Amino acid sequence: MTAWVRAALLLCAALPALAPAAEQHQQADVPFVVTPPNVVDAMLKIAGVSARDFVIDLGSGDGRILIAAAKQYGARGLGVDIDPHLVDTARQQARREGVADRVRFIVENLFTTELDSATVLTMYLYPRVMTQLRPRMFAELKPGSRIVSHEFDMEDWPADGRVTIPVPDKPYGPPSSDVFLWILPANAAGVWRWRAAEVDYEVTLSQTFQALEGGAVAGGRAGRVERGKMQGDEIRLTLTAEVGGRMQRQELSGRVSGDSISGTIKTDGGERDWKAARARRGNIDIKQ
Repeated sequence: MTAWVRAALLLCAALPALAPAAEQHQQADVPFVVTPPNVVDAMLKIAGVSARDFVIDLGSGDGRILIAAAKQYGARGLGVDIDPHLVDTARQQARREGVADRVRFIVENLFTTELDSATVLTMYLYPRVMTQLRPRMFAELKPGSRIVSHEFDMEDWPADGRVTIPVPDKPYGPPSSDVFLWILPANAAGVWRWRAAEVDYEVTLSQTFQALEGGAVAGGRAGRVERGKMQGDEIRLTLTAEVGGRMQRQELSGRVSGDSISGTIKTDGGERDWKAARARRGNIDIKQ
């Protein structure tokens, strides 16, 4: 969020747990504390925001993240907050800064906000709340969408990037703030097949968030998959298998598009094109 607000509550360990009903997740009486400009800048930079982006800020407070995204990078966006006063403040500030034609602020519970238009999603929420939002992120956001969180990570979903920003006058904790980045991965889980250098390959991949693991068969012989990872629609993995009577290590990279992959295979013998087709689709494990 654009406010420190939800973060400050972390100090209050005795507060009741968030209720399961969506209406009770976001509370209007949460105190509002602004996000420092250098943290706003870090959030936009780590996401690589540009004029091509549509930014949705969940819990937009006084609107400073979206206003900065529009003014500095030409982005468009939507800010959502449950507090009507903060939404009015954000609208007024957007008009003063000359970006009211690029950003819109609405009063809404963030658990009902449609996310599918976002290429960048910014948040300042409890890890537990972000975890509850996670299924919708994977269901609604496109692969390659960037998710940025101020202060809190998403626990068992490893971040793709992280920076620590000095905040000397921070009202709680150490004089710094962390900014986390996730790049929504495409679904690469399942069984993939291809033929290369007269050898038939079959790789079975399981996927947990952006991490891939699994087994392989090359020319009827078992192989192994290592260091598999998705970053948006980009796939990278290492395949080790016996080919032509000797163990061969292959570095595979490419882009996943639906049930096909196009990319390259690198071996000690050089580089060649790689095209694979998915024979059976699996599901991404997001540990819900």
